Amino acid sequence: MNRSVIVLDTTLRDGEQVPGAKLNVKQKVEFAQQLKRLQVDIIEAGFPASSAGDFQAVQEIARSVGDSVSITALARAVQSDIDAVYESVKLAQDPLIHIVLGASNIHVEKKFNRSKDAVLQMGVDAVKYAKTLLPQVQYSTEDASRADFEYLWKTIEAVVKAGATMINVPDTVGYAEPEEFGDLIHRINERLKNINDKTILSVHCHNDLGLATANTLSAIKNGADKIECTINGLGERAGNTSLEEVVMALKVRENRYQCTTRIQTTELLRTSRLLTYLTGLDVQVNKAITGDNAFAHSSGIHQDGLLKDKNVYEIMSPEEVGAESMELILTARSGRHAFKHAVEKMGFATGEAAEFEALFQKFIALADMKKEVYDHDIFYLVNSIREQAHSGHSLYELDSFQVITNNLNPTATIELSRNGQPLKGSAVGDGPIDALYSAIKTLTGLDVTLKHYKINSISGGKEAIGRVNIQIDYQGKTYSGRAMDMDIIKASALAFLNGINAALLDTASTEEEAAKSH
Repeated sequence: MNRSVIVLDTTLRDGEQVPGAKLNVKQKVEFAQQLKRLQVDIIEAGFPASSAGDFQAVQEIARSVGDSVSITALARAVQSDIDAVYESVKLAQDPLIHIVLGASNIHVEKKFNRSKDAVLQMGVDAVKYAKTLLPQVQYSTEDASRADFEYLWKTIEAVVKAGATMINVPDTVGYAEPEEFGDLIHRINERLKNINDKTILSVHCHNDLGLATANTLSAIKNGADKIECTINGLGERAGNTSLEEVVMALKVRENRYQCTTRIQTTELLRTSRLLTYLTGLDVQVNKAITGDNAFAHSSGIHQDGLLKDKNVYEIMSPEEVGAESMELILTARSGRHAFKHAVEKMGFATGEAAEFEALFQKFIALADMKKEVYDHDIFYLVNSIREQAHSGHSLYELDSFQVITNNLNPTATIELSRNGQPLKGSAVGDGPIDALYSAIKTLTGLDVTLKHYKINSISGGKEAIGRVNIQIDYQGKTYSGRAMDMDIIKASALAFLNGINAALLDTASTEEEAAKSH
């Protein structure tokens, strides 16, 4: 009989720690709803003690998708963090408190500057307190793969006796290799089941040496009951274990692993693409499972073999991960029902009747221009409208612009407005985009540095839509801006303004939090 592996998705917590990947509350809820369709068992929705915005997002996710998905959030081993997690996840049907504390010598000595026994007691006290709030408590032994085994085990034994229902063993810095990590999990599993066979053993691997998926699979073979992953492998530094890779490895090699998950694999590609559009972070084309070339075959030998039998060069079908019928072609004659179906199939909520009608009218206008509207175009429509939402704050809007490019003095003239007040100015630059951004910086008066600029065509034909992703540095923080338009100069201007507006929103939020604390 196959063993069922629990899947926790931490894209909205660990994945969001990537510079430039920060999402707003509405985007987080939207992605959580797609994770619900994907049928993950647990969503780690954030780190609520870090900010009021993160607390609100976790709370909203618990309220909106917590009826059928367990919701958790991260806490350090301090009472205020644990309280923040409890208050934000308690609305969920199956809430979980996740506590993390270092276990390796370098973490104990350098991060906490305390004795091992003192740090262990911190963990025990944290678990005991969390158990007074919720029955389900996970304890993560941070940097476990570099910890002294006997101290690691002593910690695990103590927190299980204190009431922890899940023990998570992280390879925090991606240091372990598969045989070594599998042996560690095997040793822990043997001892853990002798103490309390109901305790769930979990793993959380990072990809610094490119071994996160291999280490996770090795852990499963050696008794891990639960895995922590992110979509597209998103995460700090080189990222986390890729959910889609582990899930499909278990499915394709089921005879070897004798394990299954609840994941609805036909939702994998849709979930990956939604995350890409929400964050603006592209997936490498040769990425396993979700990359554009994952099921592409250019070699003549491969193509010949595929024409004779797909099994010659394919160990799984594109349909298994949701690649079939991903491209929906709509026209100006497509009705509201077809358009609504296309929007919902991609994981977006259509909103209230008035909001949907406004979206539909924009679709008709686009269809009149492009004749044929594809999935990417629909992503453009929905996201461009969301980017314009300003949450009650006064943000910059683009009214008009003119760019003149030549090999002497590329010049940009631009008109912005903020809170109904018009702003107009010009600037020269090394090229049309540099001139455009110089004019915007002058008008906003903000000391902003462009860190990254990228443009892609996201739909075919001469009416192709260009997508621009930018990252800016403002006051030492990184902010992302994204925009899509058939005019790539306009998309560039909008992306830059969206990045500036994101910085303004964050600054306003920080100031509001500071005001409340005084």
